[in-house]
Amino acid sequence: MRNITCDIADMRKRVFAEVAKMAYEQDYDRMNRLPYEILPGDETRDTIFLERAIVGERIRLAMGLPLRSIAEHSLLSDGVEKSAVAEKYYDPPLINIIKYACNACPPTHYEVTNMCQGCLAHHCYHACPKDAISFQKGKAVIDQDKCIKCGKCKAACSYQAIIRFERPCQQACGMDAITSDELGRAQINQDKCVSCGMCLVNCPFGAIVDKGQLFQLIHAINRGEKVIAIIAPAFWGQFGENITTGQIKEAMKRLGFAALEEVAVGADLCAIEEAEEFLRDVPEKQPFMATSCCPAWSAMAKKEFPGMAPYISMTMTPMVLTARLQKRRNPKCKIAFIGPCAAKKLEASRRTVRSEVDFVLTFEELRGMFEAKGIDFNNIPDQPAYYEASAPACGFAAGGGVAKAVEEVIHRIDPTVEVKTVCAEGLRECRQMLRIARTGKYDGYLLEGMACPGGCIAGAGTVQLPEKSRQRLEKYKAAAPLSNPMDTAYIEEIKLLHEEYEDWDRVGRH
Repeated sequence: MRNITCDIADMRKRVFAEVAKMAYEQDYDRMNRLPYEILPGDETRDTIFLERAIVGERIRLAMGLPLRSIAEHSLLSDGVEKSAVAEKYYDPPLINIIKYACNACPPTHYEVTNMCQGCLAHHCYHACPKDAISFQKGKAVIDQDKCIKCGKCKAACSYQAIIRFERPCQQACGMDAITSDELGRAQINQDKCVSCGMCLVNCPFGAIVDKGQLFQLIHAINRGEKVIAIIAPAFWGQFGENITTGQIKEAMKRLGFAALEEVAVGADLCAIEEAEEFLRDVPEKQPFMATSCCPAWSAMAKKEFPGMAPYISMTMTPMVLTARLQKRRNPKCKIAFIGPCAAKKLEASRRTVRSEVDFVLTFEELRGMFEAKGIDFNNIPDQPAYYEASAPACGFAAGGGVAKAVEEVIHRIDPTVEVKTVCAEGLRECRQMLRIARTGKYDGYLLEGMACPGGCIAGAGTVQLPEKSRQRLEKYKAAAPLSNPMDTAYIEEIKLLHEEYEDWDRVGRH
C-alpha cells in the first residue's frame, strides 16, 4: 500500500531540494558531493554505500540525465553541461529503474505461512485443482511448479494462513508492464507503460524514478525568462492545511515565477467543450464518449483499444487550454505546468503540445524549490483565496469530478438530457471499463477514466495523503463563487484558441 510519509519520500524531498539549490546557485561542483551531504556521517551500516549510490542516480534523473552504467566508471556530474539549459530536456524513457536498487522480489506466488494449523479438514488440499498441495510435518506446502496461482487454496483456508505474494511495483502497475529481467530484477516494458508513475511511489526500495525538468526550469528563471506557472486543481492541501492561493502566489513570486494561474480555468473550458462534443456526437456519430484530461488513461486506450480511441473526447486537456490562454496574453512567455502527474511530462513532449507547455513539474519538485529558497508559508502574510474557476472545474482533481462537471454543463445547455456516467479509477479498472464498453453495455454513456486510484489528488507527484487533499478540495469547492463551468469569464475565448491553432492533430493528440 502506498504511504507518502516514509523514508523514501524524505529522500525524494532532499534530492529535489538540493538539485533546486544547485540550479539557483549555479554551483555544479557540488554535484559530486551531494550524496554525502544528503546522507552525511560515517555510519558503518551495510546499506550506506548503496543508499548514496541510489541518491546519486536520483539526482541525475531529477536533472533529466540518463542512468549511468554500473559496469563503467563515470562521475556523477558527467553530462551536466548538456542538461544545464533553459529549455525542456530529458531523453526517454521517462520512468526508469535503478537496477542495483531493485530487491529482485520473487514473482507472484501463493505461500503457506506459519499460521497454518495443520487442520484435519485439509480445505486447501481439496480446493486445489492441480494437486499442488501436500503436507510435511502436519503443515501444508505448495509445490510452486504445479501451482497455477488460481488462489482457491487461499480462499478455502479457515485460518487465512495462505498469502498471495506480489511484488509491489507489479501490483501497482495497471498496465501489466513490469516483468523480471534475467537476474530477477524489475524491468519495464516501455511499449506497455503509460508513465502513470504508480510503480515509482509503490516501490519500497526507491528503485523506480521518473526524470524531471526542475533543473532546466530554474535555468530559465535565472536567465530572466518570463516563466508563468499554471497549477493543477489538485494543489489544495499539498503545501499545508490552511494555505491560501494568495500565499502560494507570493511564494511562487519569491521563486522567480512571473505569475501563477489556475488550471481549473482551463478545466471550465474543457468541461464546456466535452459537453458540446457529447451532445453533438453521442449516440448519432459514436456509441459513447470518454473524457480526455488524463494522459495516462488516453495513452492506455490508444495502446490497448485502438478501435475505441476515436471515442475519447478530442477536447484539449485543461493543461493545454490554460497554457494557450496564457500564451495568447504573453506570447513570449514560457509555461511551467505544476501538478500531481508524471504522465503530464510525457503529454508535454508530444508534437501538438510541446510548443504550449515548456516545463512540467510535480508538486514534489515544486516543494524542492520552496526548500531550496527557504520559503516558509508560516512567514508569508495571510492572504485571501483567489477564485476564478467554477466549483465543478476544481472538482476535476478527484475521481468522478470530470464527469460531474461535464454533466453540469450538459444540463445547463439542455436540462431534458439524461446523462448516464461511469467512472473508473486506476488503470486496471479503466481497462475493464473499456472492455465492457466494447460489448455495447455503455452505449450512450459518458465515461471518465483516471489512471490514479482516487484521481489526480492521488497522483505520483503529490506530497499529501489523498484523503486530506480531498477534504481541502471540498472546502475550496464550497467557497467557489461559480456553480457551473458555463459561467466562466473565458467562455468567449474557446473559439479563439481553436482558430489560432488549426493544426491540432487527432492522431498526435492521443
